[in-house]
Amino acid sequence: MPSNRPTEPITVRTTKETVARFDALAAAMDRSRNYLVGQALDQYLERNAWQIERIEEGIAAAREGRVIPADEVFAAIAAKQGWPR
Repeated sequence: MPSNRPTEPITVRTTKETVARFDALAAAMDRSRNYLVGQALDQYLERNAWQIERIEEGIAAAREGRVIPADEVFAAIAAKQGWPR
């Protein structure tokens, strides 16, 4: 995380094992625990925001009738994999 951005402290409770894993990874990467936790939070938030966007797009498509019947999807997967249907 760039140090020129304003930060705010938070407290997180986790197991000693998780803290030890963060510390081991931080040492291996020559980074601080704080850096790794910040990176983990950023990645978690980005991944989940992406997932929510895809879900909302799917809901909108369904409402507009832009869907493929499940039987057609399953048949296409089975055909691609060479599975009997």
